[in-house]
Amino acid sequence: MTKQAVWTPDRETRQRTRLQQWIGELELNDYDRLLERSVEDTAWFWGAVEKKLGVEWRSSYAAVIEDPQEIMHPRWFTEGRLNIIDSLLERWAREPETGARQALVSQAEDGRQVRYSYGELAGEVARCAEALRGLGVKRGDVVSLYLPMIPQAIIAMLAVIRLGAIYAPSFSGYNAEALAVRLADSGSRFLITADGYYRRGRFIEMKAKADEAIAAGSAVETVVVVNNAGSDPSRLAAHEHDWEALMAAVPAREERELPCEMASDDPLLLIYTSGTSGKPKGAVHTHAGLPLKAALDLGLCMDLGEGDALFWITDMGWLTAPVAVFGAFMNGATLAIYDGAPNHPQEDRLWTLVEAFGATHVGISPTFTRSLMKSDIAPKQLGERVRLFLSTGEPWDDESWHWLFETVGERRIPIINYAGGTEIGGGILVNVLLRPIGPSCFNSPVPGMAAGVVNPDGERVVDELGELVIDRPWVGMTRSFWHDDAKYEGEYFSRWPGRWVHGDMAIAYPDGQLEIRGRSDDTMNVAGKRVGPAEIESIVVSSPAVAEVAVVGVADPLKGEVPLCFVVLKPEAEREGVASTLKALVAERLGKAFAPREVFVVDELPKTKNGKLLRRVVKNAYLGNDVGDLSALESYSAVESIARLGSRGDASTKTP
Repeated sequence: MTKQAVWTPDRETRQRTRLQQWIGELELNDYDRLLERSVEDTAWFWGAVEKKLGVEWRSSYAAVIEDPQEIMHPRWFTEGRLNIIDSLLERWAREPETGARQALVSQAEDGRQVRYSYGELAGEVARCAEALRGLGVKRGDVVSLYLPMIPQAIIAMLAVIRLGAIYAPSFSGYNAEALAVRLADSGSRFLITADGYYRRGRFIEMKAKADEAIAAGSAVETVVVVNNAGSDPSRLAAHEHDWEALMAAVPAREERELPCEMASDDPLLLIYTSGTSGKPKGAVHTHAGLPLKAALDLGLCMDLGEGDALFWITDMGWLTAPVAVFGAFMNGATLAIYDGAPNHPQEDRLWTLVEAFGATHVGISPTFTRSLMKSDIAPKQLGERVRLFLSTGEPWDDESWHWLFETVGERRIPIINYAGGTEIGGGILVNVLLRPIGPSCFNSPVPGMAAGVVNPDGERVVDELGELVIDRPWVGMTRSFWHDDAKYEGEYFSRWPGRWVHGDMAIAYPDGQLEIRGRSDDTMNVAGKRVGPAEIESIVVSSPAVAEVAVVGVADPLKGEVPLCFVVLKPEAEREGVASTLKALVAERLGKAFAPREVFVVDELPKTKNGKLLRRVVKNAYLGNDVGDLSALESYSAVESIARLGSRGDASTKTP
């Protein structure tokens, strides 16, 4: 079983990629040999990566990795000293030609646009660092960021790193309670926030939420406020400071103090990821970790380099944002950011942004693609510079994948599917431009990732649904959870010692393609047959009546577990008969045993504010169980409507 490739690189395409050129520089025969050696010789590979990407060291490292067999807490680039800002900004800014190159371009929902060259951005970051130093920020402090996707978010992030402090971003759509949890856990004494932002022309308050979160028991003593929406800066309290006033008080200087020298494994980023229950987990990333991993993934695997422009719809609170920042600036590319709804005020706003930014690499999620496909919002003419679509965060369904590839990209623009996680520091699986690409699949592990699929006995399997695991340490992996080594070790290494268990169910096909079928805690065991919800969802969403779908498994006295299907219909679709039609469709395509026991039509599904489907919330709401952390939820009404369906369901669908 496999999926037939629909895009195959020709020789000219392969030869002009940075990845193929690097393979030649390493004097290796081909990509397969690079992949093999990248996991056979951990120290050789990551040493070659940092040299290729031009990391600037203040003091050279003694060893790439202290112990290649230590996967839980490996020590990377021992005795090496650096500040990653030297590699991200300073090396470009100090040369006239590269200093004049565009580094950052930003557009707001109302059309305001700002651009910075590498020289200008480095100067702004240095000024911001001096302003923060004046407020008492020092090496090792945690500085929390609660900001929309605006230039000040990038400048503040890099300024904190420049000082040797740790930046801790929170999603701009969080409410006060969610922010309070993160502020309290991090112990942060500093918060940089904004008065608010606009979505679909409506003002979204941030400052009041920040005030409420601080009052809930945090250690925050100093607040910097960006006047992003025209508020009155004179109304700030004594412990609050206006961003513009702070920046204006620091004169621009030709000679700048060097970024703070750090050890290679000193913390750089504290970023929280929600679990299925309980408080969020704080993943810790380091100076020589996440930036290098991001630069490999985007620069070499995704062919992002000097002269290119990356535009990825995301938020500063999600890992995709720092990956985009580090990946773009380490490779000398332009980063484009947008603060607004990507379908407002016109439904095709995304495509006009792509054109305005001159984007070569466009990051778009499967969920947003489905919303565009639902209304057939394809560009009249895609930006001439676009070379790649990038996607991460959730599995694709084949129909929307084909729509993006064929209707939007006219079969010429490959889709780089990319899967990893907050704790990974980037990707585990990817599509590289040296191999054919099939719909919804991955054609390779990311080089350096000893990834594989194993059965319940821990044995590697092919053409069989299993757990996605990693057997070697990699640069970019989280150093641990914030002040909680035991939770980190238990989360990933308790099942098989010495092996990272990621929590995704996947299939490795005989031809080398891989496919993720969803989270392992979502996987169903129907009458002894394991099936991922994404497999059923891809069939259901292929129906012309269905816009969105979520499939979950519930207990059944006969089969052990059965699927339930929750669908959002397209506006023109008729409800009558849809349940029986969809059950029959799954039975025909996948087998009668996997047909949903029930099909429920709902108005909306529980999703995060960046469009990620929350199956655990669907299941627990239906069963009447604790739904866990809802801080990233877009709409509570979606949960309430599913809970009402569950309260009317019969007892045989409930867990004992």
